[in-house]
Order: sequence, then structure tokens, then C-alpha cells
Amino acid sequence: MGAIVLLLLSSCNGIFNGIYDEPLEEETSAFGFVDIDDTNNTGRIYIDATDYTKWHYIDLHNKQVTATSVDEASPENWDFAIHRYDSKTNGAFVFESEAIDFGDISDIGIIPEESFVADEWTTDKITIDMSQMMDGVIVYAEDYYNPCLSSWLDVDTSTMPPIYTLSGRVYIIRLADGTYAALRLVNFMSDAAIKGFMTIDYKYPVQIQ
Repeated sequence: MGAIVLLLLSSCNGIFNGIYDEPLEEETSAFGFVDIDDTNNTGRIYIDATDYTKWHYIDLHNKQVTATSVDEASPENWDFAIHRYDSKTNGAFVFESEAIDFGDISDIGIIPEESFVADEWTTDKITIDMSQMMDGVIVYAEDYYNPCLSSWLDVDTSTMPPIYTLSGRVYIIRLADGTYAALRLVNFMSDAAIKGFMTIDYKYPVQIQ
């Protein structure tokens, strides 16, 4: 009987593995700004966003990433931030383009002012505790959230395990200082298929009409 119980537990571990996006092993890759190409103003940002209790603040101007607890103040200089798959900006506005590559940015043309999306205050988007999810209890943090930039990854929780779909689009951000950046979420998993590791390609600054 004991052997049967152990077998069932082992099977359940295999079935539910990854549903809650918990890190399964230590990630050893370099984090922060990587593959920087100053000639083309491009690069890649790699973030371990597996911790539900942290924001990762990205400063495109100085190429720095600062992680803080969700209940701590933001750093002095930052342009956008990542919490798991959620995002917010520092007084910026976001536009989802039809482009799927930075080479297509020149074809975007003039972006109407009303097409840019500002952050909005939310009380039910920023999940910080899922330990009681099976009892129907999820704890959220109150914070700003950009629905446009956060749409770079759709997480459909109507099925188990959830279905993750990358938009593949290039997002244009008009930063608070009037400059523009282009972002594209390339992946949301590590090489070991652990969810929550965000790979973001960027181009900054970028010229927009």
C-alpha cells in the first residue's frame, strides 16, 4: 500500500510540475544587460523574475537593473519595471506595433497620440502570494500596471496547466524624457524551461516619426 501511495505522489509531481511557475533549480546565467551592441543601440535584458515578491526596475539610460521588494520604494532612476510577466513604467506611454522585428520599426510611421497607453492603478493584477491558490485565495499588491506592455505574454489560466502565448510584437515606449525605446519579449523561460526568466530585446534610443 505504501508503495502505491509513493507511486501516486510521484505521478502527481510530474503532472503538476510547473503549474505554479516555481523555480526548480538554481539559474547560473548572467543577468541584467547582456549582448549590448552600442553601434546599433540594441541589446538584451535577462531577468530572473521567478520571485512573486519583487519588482525589477530597468534603467535604459544607464543600462542597469535594480530588484526591490514589492513593498519598497522604486529606485531613483528607472524607465520600466517587470514583476513576473507584469510591467509598469516610470511615467511613460506604450504602443503595441505590428512589427515583429526591430528592422520593421521604420515602417511604423506616425503613431497617433491616442494609441499610446498609460499605466493604470490596479488592485488585482500584481500577484504576490499564490500559496493558498487551491483554497481560492490569491494575494495581490496595489500598484501601477501597464496593460499594453503586459500583453506581450498572455497567460490563459482557464486550463491546467495554463497556456502561455507570446505576442511576438515590438512595443514602442515613449519615455518620460520624450525619447523612445523599442522592446520585444523573446522568452519567458530559462534554458531549463523554468518559467519566470524574462528575455527582453531592446533598442534604445530609437527614432519614431
